Amino acid sequence: METIATSFASPLASVRDGNLPIPVVEAISNASWWTIAFTILAVLVAYDQIMYILNKGSIVGPAFKEPFIGPFLQSVNPKFEEYYAKWKSGPLSCVSVFHKFVVIASTRDMARKVFNSPSYVKPCVVDVAHKLLGADNWVFLDGKAHIDFRKGLNGLFTRRALQSYLPGQEGVYNRYFQRFLQVTKDAGGKPVPFMPEFRELMCAVSLRTFCGYYISDEAVKKIADDYYLITEALELVNFPIILPFTKTWYGKKASDMVLVEFSKACAKSKAHMATGGEPTCIMDAWVRNILASKKWLEAEAEGLSTENLEKPSPLLREFTDYEIAQTVFTFLFASQDATSSAATWLFQTMAQRPDVLDRVREENYKVRNGNIRASVDLDQLESITYTRAVVKELLRYRPPVIMVPYLAKKAFHITDSYTVPKGAMIVPTTYMALRDPEVYENPDQFDPERYYSGDAEVKGAKNFLVFGTGPHVCIGQHYAQLNLALFLGKASLLLDWKHHPTPLSEEIKVFATIFPKDDCPLTFTERKW
Repeated sequence: METIATSFASPLASVRDGNLPIPVVEAISNASWWTIAFTILAVLVAYDQIMYILNKGSIVGPAFKEPFIGPFLQSVNPKFEEYYAKWKSGPLSCVSVFHKFVVIASTRDMARKVFNSPSYVKPCVVDVAHKLLGADNWVFLDGKAHIDFRKGLNGLFTRRALQSYLPGQEGVYNRYFQRFLQVTKDAGGKPVPFMPEFRELMCAVSLRTFCGYYISDEAVKKIADDYYLITEALELVNFPIILPFTKTWYGKKASDMVLVEFSKACAKSKAHMATGGEPTCIMDAWVRNILASKKWLEAEAEGLSTENLEKPSPLLREFTDYEIAQTVFTFLFASQDATSSAATWLFQTMAQRPDVLDRVREENYKVRNGNIRASVDLDQLESITYTRAVVKELLRYRPPVIMVPYLAKKAFHITDSYTVPKGAMIVPTTYMALRDPEVYENPDQFDPERYYSGDAEVKGAKNFLVFGTGPHVCIGQHYAQLNLALFLGKASLLLDWKHHPTPLSEEIKVFATIFPKDDCPLTFTERKW
Protein backbone atom coordinates (compact mmCIF):
# COMPACT_ATOMS: atom_id res chain seq x y z
CA MET A 1 0.00 0.00 0.00
CA GLU A 2 2.92 2.30 0.69
CA THR A 3 4.22 1.72 -2.78
CA ILE A 4 0.81 2.47 -4.28
CA ALA A 5 0.49 5.65 -2.26
CA THR A 6 3.90 6.82 -3.43
CA SER A 7 3.10 6.06 -7.06
CA PHE A 8 -0.05 8.13 -7.01
CA ALA A 9 1.33 11.04 -5.02
CA SER A 10 0.34 14.47 -6.31
CA PRO A 11 2.93 16.04 -8.66
CA LEU A 12 2.29 19.32 -6.90
CA ALA A 13 3.05 17.64 -3.56
CA SER A 14 6.35 16.45 -4.99
CA VAL A 15 7.12 19.97 -6.14
CA ARG A 16 6.39 21.26 -2.65
CA ASP A 17 8.93 18.76 -1.33
CA GLY A 18 11.68 20.76 -2.93
CA ASN A 19 11.77 20.35 -6.73
CA LEU A 20 10.70 23.99 -7.31
CA PRO A 21 10.94 27.10 -5.16
CA ILE A 22 7.82 27.67 -3.10
CA PRO A 23 6.95 31.05 -4.75
CA VAL A 24 6.87 29.37 -8.21
CA VAL A 25 4.67 26.60 -6.87
CA GLU A 26 2.30 29.06 -5.28
CA ALA A 27 2.17 31.13 -8.46
CA ILE A 28 1.18 28.06 -10.46
CA SER A 29 -1.32 26.99 -7.82
CA ASN A 30 -2.97 30.39 -7.73
CA ALA A 31 -2.94 31.05 -11.49
CA SER A 32 -6.28 31.26 -13.24
CA TRP A 33 -7.08 29.10 -16.23
CA TRP A 34 -6.90 32.22 -18.43
CA THR A 35 -3.39 32.91 -17.21
CA ILE A 36 -2.32 29.34 -17.83
CA ALA A 37 -3.91 29.34 -21.30
CA PHE A 38 -2.25 32.63 -22.20
CA THR A 39 1.11 31.34 -20.98
CA ILE A 40 0.79 28.17 -23.05
CA LEU A 41 -0.20 30.23 -26.10
CA ALA A 42 2.79 32.54 -25.61
CA VAL A 43 5.13 29.55 -25.37
CA LEU A 44 3.67 28.03 -28.56
CA VAL A 45 3.96 31.32 -30.44
CA ALA A 46 7.56 31.68 -29.31
CA TYR A 47 8.33 28.08 -30.34
CA ASP A 48 6.70 28.59 -33.76
CA GLN A 49 8.71 31.78 -34.30
CA ILE A 50 12.01 30.25 -33.16
CA MET A 51 11.55 27.21 -35.43
CA TYR A 52 10.80 29.51 -38.37
CA ILE A 53 13.94 31.57 -37.75
CA LEU A 54 16.07 28.42 -37.39
CA ASN A 55 14.63 26.89 -40.58
CA LYS A 56 15.00 30.16 -42.48
CA GLY A 57 18.70 30.43 -41.79
CA SER A 58 20.48 32.59 -44.33
CA ILE A 59 17.91 32.61 -47.13
CA VAL A 60 15.49 35.39 -48.06
CA GLY A 61 12.19 35.52 -46.23
CA PRO A 62 10.11 37.56 -43.78
CA ALA A 63 12.07 38.41 -40.63
CA PHE A 64 9.17 37.15 -38.52
CA LYS A 65 6.24 34.80 -39.09
CA GLU A 66 2.65 35.74 -38.40
CA PRO A 67 1.76 33.47 -35.47
CA PHE A 68 0.87 29.96 -36.66
CA ILE A 69 -0.94 30.77 -39.90
CA GLY A 70 1.81 32.74 -41.64
CA PRO A 71 0.73 34.27 -44.99
CA PHE A 72 -2.28 31.94 -45.23
CA LEU A 73 -4.71 34.62 -46.38
CA GLN A 74 -2.45 35.48 -49.33
CA SER A 75 -2.25 31.82 -50.29
CA VAL A 76 -6.04 31.49 -50.35
CA ASN A 77 -6.13 34.03 -53.18
CA PRO A 78 -2.71 33.63 -54.80
CA LYS A 79 -1.43 36.46 -56.98
CA PHE A 80 1.11 35.98 -59.71
CA GLU A 81 2.80 39.27 -58.81
CA GLU A 82 3.48 38.00 -55.28
CA TYR A 83 4.97 34.77 -56.60
CA TYR A 84 7.10 36.76 -59.05
CA ALA A 85 8.39 39.02 -56.28
CA LYS A 86 9.42 35.92 -54.33
CA TRP A 87 11.27 34.51 -57.33
CA LYS A 88 13.07 37.80 -57.90
CA SER A 89 14.11 38.10 -54.25
CA GLY A 90 16.84 35.48 -54.49
CA PRO A 91 17.77 31.96 -55.66
CA LEU A 92 16.22 30.59 -52.47
CA SER A 93 13.51 32.19 -50.35
CA CYS A 94 10.96 30.95 -47.86
CA VAL A 95 7.59 31.29 -46.16
CA SER A 96 5.93 29.30 -43.40
CA VAL A 97 2.20 28.55 -43.47
CA PHE A 98 0.58 26.70 -40.58
CA HIS A 99 2.87 23.73 -39.88
CA LYS A 100 4.51 23.79 -43.32
CA PHE A 101 7.87 25.45 -43.95
CA VAL A 102 8.22 26.21 -47.65
CA VAL A 103 11.45 26.88 -49.56
CA ILE A 104 11.15 28.45 -53.03
CA ALA A 105 13.87 27.60 -55.57
CA SER A 106 13.83 30.33 -58.22
CA THR A 107 16.79 30.01 -60.58
CA ARG A 108 17.25 27.44 -63.32
CA ASP A 109 20.12 25.74 -61.50
CA MET A 110 18.30 25.63 -58.17
CA ALA A 111 15.16 24.25 -59.86
CA ARG A 112 17.13 21.61 -61.77
CA LYS A 113 18.93 20.57 -58.60
CA VAL A 114 15.58 19.88 -56.92
CA PHE A 115 14.17 18.04 -59.95
CA ASN A 116 17.31 15.89 -60.17
CA SER A 117 17.69 14.98 -56.49
CA PRO A 118 15.35 12.01 -55.93
CA SER A 119 17.47 10.83 -53.01
CA TYR A 120 16.50 13.97 -51.10
CA VAL A 121 13.08 15.01 -52.42
CA LYS A 122 9.89 13.54 -53.78
CA PRO A 123 6.81 15.13 -55.40
CA CYS A 124 4.26 15.94 -52.73
CA VAL A 125 1.54 17.98 -54.44
CA VAL A 126 -0.43 18.98 -51.30
CA ASP A 127 -1.53 17.22 -48.12
CA VAL A 128 -5.03 16.48 -49.36
CA ALA A 129 -3.81 15.00 -52.68
CA HIS A 130 -3.34 11.56 -51.10
CA LYS A 131 -7.02 11.56 -50.19
CA LEU A 132 -8.17 12.66 -53.65
CA LEU A 133 -5.81 10.61 -55.83
CA GLY A 134 -5.38 7.68 -53.44
CA ALA A 135 -2.53 7.19 -50.99
CA ASP A 136 -1.27 4.18 -53.00
CA ASN A 137 -1.27 6.07 -56.31
CA TRP A 138 1.82 5.52 -58.46
CA VAL A 139 2.69 9.25 -58.48
CA PHE A 140 3.46 8.97 -54.78
CA LEU A 141 5.84 6.05 -55.29
CA ASP A 142 9.51 6.70 -54.80
CA GLY A 143 12.80 5.27 -55.99
CA LYS A 144 12.83 1.87 -57.73
CA ALA A 145 9.10 1.32 -57.24
CA HIS A 146 8.38 4.53 -59.17
CA ILE A 147 10.90 3.70 -61.90
CA ASP A 148 9.49 0.21 -62.43
CA PHE A 149 5.89 1.42 -62.58
CA ARG A 150 6.83 4.20 -64.99
CA LYS A 151 8.57 1.75 -67.34
CA GLY A 152 5.29 -0.05 -67.71
CA LEU A 153 3.63 3.15 -68.91
CA ASN A 154 6.17 4.04 -71.60
CA GLY A 155 4.36 1.85 -74.12
CA LEU A 156 1.32 4.12 -73.88
CA PHE A 157 3.19 6.97 -75.60
CA THR A 158 5.01 5.22 -78.44
CA ARG A 159 4.52 6.41 -82.04
CA ARG A 160 2.18 3.50 -82.67
CA ALA A 161 0.10 4.44 -79.65
CA LEU A 162 0.04 8.17 -80.43
CA GLN A 163 -1.15 7.40 -83.96
CA SER A 164 -4.06 5.35 -82.63
CA TYR A 165 -5.29 8.24 -80.48
CA LEU A 166 -5.54 10.80 -83.31
CA PRO A 167 -9.00 9.88 -84.73
CA GLY A 168 -10.64 10.26 -81.33
CA GLN A 169 -8.97 13.63 -80.76
CA GLU A 170 -10.03 14.95 -84.16
CA GLY A 171 -13.60 13.87 -83.54
CA VAL A 172 -13.73 15.86 -80.28
CA TYR A 173 -12.25 18.97 -81.92
CA ASN A 174 -14.72 18.86 -84.81
CA ARG A 175 -17.64 18.68 -82.39
CA TYR A 176 -16.40 21.46 -80.12
CA PHE A 177 -15.56 23.79 -82.99
CA GLN A 178 -19.26 23.70 -83.86
CA ARG A 179 -20.01 24.46 -80.23
CA PHE A 180 -17.70 27.50 -80.31
CA LEU A 181 -19.66 28.86 -83.25
CA GLN A 182 -22.92 28.26 -81.42
CA VAL A 183 -21.68 30.00 -78.26
CA THR A 184 -20.90 33.15 -80.27
CA LYS A 185 -24.23 32.93 -82.09
CA ASP A 186 -26.16 32.51 -78.82
CA ALA A 187 -24.38 35.59 -77.44
CA GLY A 188 -25.56 37.66 -80.41
CA GLY A 189 -22.03 38.00 -81.73
CA LYS A 190 -20.79 39.59 -78.52
CA PRO A 191 -17.54 38.35 -76.91
CA VAL A 192 -17.75 35.56 -74.37
CA PRO A 193 -14.99 34.58 -71.90
CA PHE A 194 -13.83 31.30 -73.44
CA MET A 195 -11.58 29.95 -70.71
CA PRO A 196 -14.38 27.70 -69.32
CA GLU A 197 -15.07 26.42 -72.85
CA PHE A 198 -11.41 25.55 -73.35
CA ARG A 199 -11.36 23.75 -69.99
CA GLU A 200 -14.32 21.60 -71.02
CA LEU A 201 -12.88 20.92 -74.46
CA MET A 202 -9.46 19.88 -73.14
CA CYS A 203 -11.10 17.67 -70.53
CA ALA A 204 -13.20 16.02 -73.24
CA VAL A 205 -10.24 15.39 -75.56
CA SER A 206 -8.22 13.99 -72.64
CA LEU A 207 -11.05 11.65 -71.66
CA ARG A 208 -11.43 10.37 -75.22
CA THR A 209 -7.66 9.90 -75.49
CA PHE A 210 -7.43 8.11 -72.15
CA CYS A 211 -10.71 6.17 -72.11
CA GLY A 212 -11.98 6.22 -75.69
CA TYR A 213 -15.72 5.86 -76.09
CA TYR A 214 -16.05 3.60 -73.06
CA ILE A 215 -17.27 6.75 -71.30
CA SER A 216 -20.60 8.21 -72.40
CA ASP A 217 -21.03 11.78 -73.62
CA GLU A 218 -23.04 12.47 -70.47
CA ALA A 219 -20.20 11.25 -68.25
CA VAL A 220 -17.68 13.33 -70.21
CA LYS A 221 -19.83 16.41 -69.65
CA LYS A 222 -20.25 15.60 -65.94
CA ILE A 223 -16.51 15.12 -65.40
CA ALA A 224 -15.66 18.25 -67.38
CA ASP A 225 -18.19 20.30 -65.40
CA ASP A 226 -16.98 19.02 -62.02
CA TYR A 227 -13.25 18.81 -62.59
CA TYR A 228 -12.66 22.38 -61.41
CA LEU A 229 -13.79 21.19 -57.95
CA ILE A 230 -10.76 18.89 -57.88
CA THR A 231 -8.52 21.74 -58.96
CA GLU A 232 -9.90 23.96 -56.20
CA ALA A 233 -9.36 21.21 -53.63
CA LEU A 234 -5.68 20.93 -54.58
CA GLU A 235 -4.64 24.46 -53.73
CA LEU A 236 -0.97 24.75 -52.78
CA VAL A 237 -1.82 25.58 -49.17
CA ASN A 238 -4.81 23.77 -47.78
CA PHE A 239 -6.37 22.45 -44.59
CA PRO A 240 -5.28 18.79 -44.47
CA ILE A 241 -8.58 17.43 -43.07
CA ILE A 242 -11.63 17.01 -45.31
CA LEU A 243 -14.58 18.76 -43.69
CA PRO A 244 -18.14 18.63 -45.09
CA PHE A 245 -19.09 21.31 -47.63
CA THR A 246 -15.52 22.61 -47.99
CA LYS A 247 -13.49 22.73 -51.21
CA THR A 248 -11.72 19.50 -50.31
CA TRP A 249 -15.05 17.77 -49.57
CA TYR A 250 -16.49 18.71 -52.97
CA GLY A 251 -13.18 17.78 -54.61
CA LYS A 252 -13.25 14.34 -52.97
CA LYS A 253 -16.79 13.71 -54.21
CA ALA A 254 -15.75 14.69 -57.74
CA SER A 255 -12.64 12.51 -57.67
CA ASP A 256 -14.65 9.51 -56.39
CA MET A 257 -17.08 9.99 -59.27
CA VAL A 258 -14.23 10.10 -61.82
CA LEU A 259 -12.65 6.93 -60.44
CA VAL A 260 -15.95 5.07 -60.66
CA GLU A 261 -16.38 6.10 -64.32
CA PHE A 262 -12.78 5.18 -65.13
CA SER A 263 -13.11 1.77 -63.45
CA LYS A 264 -16.22 0.99 -65.51
CA ALA A 265 -14.43 2.12 -68.67
CA CYS A 266 -11.48 -0.13 -67.86
CA ALA A 267 -13.73 -3.17 -67.50
CA LYS A 268 -15.19 -2.43 -70.95
CA SER A 269 -11.70 -1.98 -72.40
CA LYS A 270 -10.60 -5.36 -71.04
CA ALA A 271 -13.63 -7.06 -72.58
CA HIS A 272 -13.00 -5.39 -75.95
CA MET A 273 -9.27 -6.10 -76.08
CA ALA A 274 -9.79 -9.73 -75.03
CA THR A 275 -11.70 -10.24 -78.30
CA GLY A 276 -8.74 -8.93 -80.33
CA GLY A 277 -9.92 -5.36 -80.85
CA GLU A 278 -7.55 -2.62 -82.01
CA PRO A 279 -6.51 -0.01 -79.43
CA THR A 280 -8.10 3.42 -79.78
CA CYS A 281 -7.18 4.93 -76.42
CA ILE A 282 -4.60 4.74 -73.63
CA MET A 283 -6.63 2.20 -71.65
CA ASP A 284 -6.73 -0.09 -74.70
CA ALA A 285 -2.98 0.24 -75.26
CA TRP A 286 -2.26 -0.60 -71.61
CA VAL A 287 -4.69 -3.53 -71.50
CA ARG A 288 -3.22 -4.92 -74.74
CA ASN A 289 0.25 -4.86 -73.19
CA ILE A 290 -1.09 -6.57 -70.04
CA LEU A 291 -2.77 -9.31 -72.09
CA ALA A 292 0.34 -9.80 -74.25
CA SER A 293 2.49 -10.07 -71.13
CA LYS A 294 0.12 -12.61 -69.61
CA LYS A 295 0.18 -14.69 -72.79
CA TRP A 296 3.99 -14.66 -72.90
CA LEU A 297 4.40 -15.56 -69.23
CA GLU A 298 1.86 -18.38 -69.46
CA ALA A 299 3.64 -19.81 -72.53
CA GLU A 300 6.96 -19.73 -70.70
CA ALA A 301 5.47 -21.30 -67.58
CA GLU A 302 3.98 -24.16 -69.63
CA GLY A 303 7.16 -24.65 -71.67
CA LEU A 304 5.44 -23.67 -74.93
CA SER A 305 7.16 -21.98 -77.86
CA THR A 306 7.17 -18.18 -77.85
CA GLU A 307 8.54 -17.94 -81.37
CA ASN A 308 5.36 -16.46 -82.79
CA LEU A 309 4.73 -14.16 -79.85
CA GLU A 310 5.90 -10.57 -79.53
CA LYS A 311 7.57 -10.17 -76.15
CA PRO A 312 6.34 -7.03 -74.39
CA SER A 313 9.05 -4.88 -72.85
CA PRO A 314 8.75 -4.63 -69.97
CA LEU A 315 6.57 -7.58 -69.07
CA LEU A 316 3.59 -6.31 -67.10
CA ARG A 317 1.69 -7.88 -64.25
CA GLU A 318 -2.09 -7.89 -64.23
CA PHE A 319 -3.56 -4.61 -63.02
CA THR A 320 -7.01 -4.31 -61.49
CA ASP A 321 -9.64 -2.04 -62.99
CA TYR A 322 -9.19 0.32 -60.05
CA GLU A 323 -5.40 0.46 -60.41
CA ILE A 324 -5.71 1.37 -64.08
CA ALA A 325 -8.45 3.89 -63.31
CA GLN A 326 -6.31 5.45 -60.60
CA THR A 327 -3.34 5.80 -62.95
CA VAL A 328 -5.40 7.24 -65.79
CA PHE A 329 -6.85 9.71 -63.29
CA THR A 330 -3.30 10.97 -62.65
CA PHE A 331 -2.92 11.52 -66.41
CA LEU A 332 -6.05 13.65 -66.31
CA PHE A 333 -4.75 15.45 -63.23
CA ALA A 334 -1.43 16.16 -64.98
CA SER A 335 -2.95 17.27 -68.27
CA GLN A 336 -6.28 18.96 -67.62
CA ASP A 337 -5.28 22.29 -66.11
CA ALA A 338 -2.03 22.55 -68.06
CA THR A 339 -3.58 22.01 -71.49
CA SER A 340 -6.55 24.25 -70.61
CA SER A 341 -4.12 27.04 -69.76
CA ALA A 342 -2.08 26.50 -72.92
CA ALA A 343 -5.17 26.42 -75.14
CA THR A 344 -6.55 29.65 -73.66
CA TRP A 345 -3.30 31.57 -74.10
CA LEU A 346 -2.76 30.01 -77.54
CA PHE A 347 -6.03 31.30 -78.96
CA GLN A 348 -5.57 34.72 -77.38
CA THR A 349 -2.01 35.01 -78.62
CA MET A 350 -2.84 33.88 -82.17
CA ALA A 351 -5.70 36.37 -82.42
CA GLN A 352 -3.27 39.12 -81.41
CA ARG A 353 -0.74 38.05 -84.07
CA PRO A 354 -2.58 37.41 -87.36
CA ASP A 355 0.71 37.14 -89.27
CA VAL A 356 1.71 34.13 -87.15
CA LEU A 357 -1.75 32.59 -87.48
CA ASP A 358 -1.63 33.02 -91.28
CA ARG A 359 1.63 31.04 -91.41
CA VAL A 360 0.11 28.31 -89.25
CA ARG A 361 -2.93 28.21 -91.53
CA GLU A 362 -0.81 28.02 -94.67
CA GLU A 363 1.32 25.17 -93.30
CA ASN A 364 -1.70 23.13 -92.21
CA TYR A 365 -3.51 23.73 -95.52
CA LYS A 366 -0.47 22.47 -97.39
CA VAL A 367 0.06 19.31 -95.31
CA ARG A 368 -3.62 18.39 -95.95
CA ASN A 369 -3.21 18.96 -99.71
CA GLY A 370 -5.84 21.69 -99.73
CA ASN A 371 -8.57 19.64 -98.05
CA ILE A 372 -9.35 21.63 -94.91
CA ARG A 373 -11.34 18.75 -93.37
CA ALA A 374 -8.78 16.04 -94.04
CA SER A 375 -7.44 14.10 -91.08
CA VAL A 376 -3.71 13.87 -90.49
CA ASP A 377 -1.50 11.01 -89.42
CA LEU A 378 1.41 11.23 -87.00
CA ASP A 379 4.01 11.77 -89.74
CA GLN A 380 2.04 14.72 -91.11
CA LEU A 381 1.53 16.13 -87.64
CA GLU A 382 5.23 15.96 -86.90
CA SER A 383 6.01 17.66 -90.23
CA ILE A 384 4.21 20.93 -89.38
CA THR A 385 7.36 22.41 -87.88
CA TYR A 386 6.22 26.02 -87.74
CA THR A 387 2.99 25.13 -85.94
CA ARG A 388 4.97 23.06 -83.47
CA ALA A 389 7.39 25.98 -82.98
CA VAL A 390 4.40 28.19 -82.17
CA VAL A 391 3.23 25.69 -79.55
CA LYS A 392 6.67 25.38 -78.00
CA GLU A 393 7.16 29.15 -77.85
CA LEU A 394 3.71 29.55 -76.29
CA LEU A 395 4.68 27.06 -73.57
CA ARG A 396 7.84 29.07 -72.92
CA TYR A 397 6.07 32.43 -73.06
CA ARG A 398 3.10 31.40 -70.91
CA PRO A 399 4.21 28.23 -69.10
CA PRO A 400 1.10 26.55 -67.66
CA VAL A 401 2.95 25.01 -64.72
CA ILE A 402 4.94 27.71 -62.93
CA MET A 403 5.99 25.66 -59.90
CA VAL A 404 6.12 22.03 -58.73
CA PRO A 405 5.89 21.16 -55.00
CA TYR A 406 8.37 18.65 -53.59
CA LEU A 407 8.94 17.32 -50.07
CA ALA A 408 12.37 17.02 -48.47
CA LYS A 409 12.69 13.37 -47.41
CA LYS A 410 15.79 14.22 -45.43
CA ALA A 411 17.98 17.24 -44.79
CA PHE A 412 18.92 18.55 -48.26
CA HIS A 413 22.24 20.42 -48.45
CA ILE A 414 21.16 22.43 -51.49
CA THR A 415 23.93 25.06 -51.28
CA ASP A 416 27.17 25.45 -49.35
CA SER A 417 25.42 27.78 -46.92
CA TYR A 418 21.89 26.40 -46.65
CA THR A 419 20.27 23.05 -45.87
CA VAL A 420 16.56 22.48 -46.50
CA PRO A 421 15.21 20.85 -43.30
CA LYS A 422 13.67 17.40 -43.44
CA GLY A 423 9.89 17.58 -43.88
CA ALA A 424 9.94 21.02 -45.51
CA MET A 425 8.21 21.64 -48.80
CA ILE A 426 10.59 22.82 -51.53
CA VAL A 427 9.02 24.38 -54.62
CA PRO A 428 11.12 24.88 -57.78
CA THR A 429 9.73 27.37 -60.27
CA THR A 430 9.92 26.93 -64.04
CA TYR A 431 9.04 30.52 -64.92
CA MET A 432 12.37 32.26 -64.31
CA ALA A 433 14.37 29.74 -66.34
CA LEU A 434 11.99 30.29 -69.28
CA ARG A 435 12.47 34.08 -69.10
CA ASP A 436 16.27 34.06 -68.78
CA PRO A 437 17.59 36.94 -70.97
CA GLU A 438 20.99 35.24 -71.25
CA VAL A 439 19.34 32.32 -73.04
CA TYR A 440 16.31 33.87 -74.75
CA GLU A 441 16.74 37.20 -76.52
CA ASN A 442 13.85 39.53 -75.65
CA PRO A 443 12.36 36.86 -73.35
CA ASP A 444 9.15 38.83 -72.69
CA GLN A 445 8.24 38.75 -76.38
CA PHE A 446 6.36 35.94 -78.12
CA ASP A 447 8.57 34.87 -81.03
CA PRO A 448 8.12 31.40 -82.63
CA GLU A 449 11.16 32.03 -84.83
CA ARG A 450 13.42 31.27 -81.88
CA TYR A 451 12.28 27.61 -82.22
CA TYR A 452 11.65 27.54 -85.97
CA SER A 453 14.85 29.05 -87.34
CA GLY A 454 16.71 30.06 -84.18
CA ASP A 455 18.87 28.21 -81.68
CA ALA A 456 16.52 28.18 -78.68
CA GLU A 457 16.07 24.40 -78.88
CA VAL A 458 19.78 23.85 -78.26
CA LYS A 459 20.70 26.96 -76.29
CA GLY A 460 17.71 26.62 -73.98
CA ALA A 461 17.85 22.86 -73.51
CA LYS A 462 18.48 23.17 -69.77
CA ASN A 463 16.03 26.05 -69.38
CA PHE A 464 12.95 24.47 -70.96
CA LEU A 465 11.50 23.11 -67.72
CA VAL A 466 7.86 23.23 -68.84
CA PHE A 467 7.58 19.46 -68.35
CA GLY A 468 10.11 19.24 -65.54
CA THR A 469 13.24 17.10 -65.73
CA GLY A 470 14.76 14.18 -63.87
CA PRO A 471 13.00 10.96 -62.79
CA HIS A 472 9.56 12.60 -62.64
CA VAL A 473 9.72 14.40 -66.01
CA CYS A 474 6.29 14.44 -67.68
CA ILE A 475 5.79 11.11 -69.44
CA GLY A 476 3.31 12.64 -71.92
CA GLN A 477 5.23 15.74 -73.01
CA HIS A 478 5.51 14.67 -76.68
CA TYR A 479 1.81 13.78 -76.76
CA ALA A 480 0.83 17.11 -75.16
CA GLN A 481 2.72 19.23 -77.70
CA LEU A 482 1.42 17.25 -80.68
CA ASN A 483 -2.12 17.48 -79.31
CA LEU A 484 -1.90 21.28 -79.08
CA ALA A 485 -0.43 21.44 -82.61
CA LEU A 486 -3.34 19.33 -83.92
CA PHE A 487 -5.82 21.57 -82.08
CA LEU A 488 -4.37 24.82 -83.40
CA GLY A 489 -3.86 23.50 -86.92
CA LYS A 490 -7.45 22.28 -87.31
CA ALA A 491 -8.86 25.46 -85.78
CA SER A 492 -6.84 27.65 -88.14
CA LEU A 493 -8.48 25.93 -91.13
CA LEU A 494 -12.06 25.73 -89.89
CA LEU A 495 -12.46 28.88 -87.79
CA ASP A 496 -11.79 32.59 -87.65
CA TRP A 497 -11.69 34.17 -84.21
CA LYS A 498 -11.22 37.58 -82.70
CA HIS A 499 -9.90 38.50 -79.28
CA HIS A 500 -11.63 41.39 -77.52
CA PRO A 501 -8.96 42.77 -75.17
CA THR A 502 -9.70 44.26 -71.78
CA PRO A 503 -7.33 45.90 -69.27
CA LEU A 504 -6.98 42.46 -67.67
CA SER A 505 -6.12 40.49 -70.81
CA GLU A 506 -2.38 40.39 -70.12
CA GLU A 507 -2.76 40.11 -66.34
CA ILE A 508 -2.14 36.60 -65.02
CA LYS A 509 -4.59 34.70 -62.83
CA VAL A 510 -3.29 31.68 -60.90
CA PHE A 511 -5.73 28.77 -60.68
CA ALA A 512 -3.43 25.73 -60.36
CA THR A 513 -2.00 26.90 -63.70
CA ILE A 514 -2.16 30.38 -65.24
CA PHE A 515 -4.92 32.10 -67.23
CA PRO A 516 -5.75 35.63 -68.40
CA LYS A 517 -7.60 37.45 -65.64
CA ASP A 518 -10.47 38.28 -67.98
CA ASP A 519 -10.79 34.61 -69.06
CA CYS A 520 -10.08 35.43 -72.71
CA PRO A 521 -13.14 37.10 -74.38
CA LEU A 522 -13.44 35.74 -77.94
CA THR A 523 -15.87 35.55 -80.84
CA PHE A 524 -15.80 32.76 -83.45
CA THR A 525 -17.03 32.55 -87.03
CA GLU A 526 -16.76 29.80 -89.60
CA ARG A 527 -13.82 30.37 -91.93
CA LYS A 528 -14.74 30.97 -95.58
CA TRP A 529 -12.33 29.75 -98.23
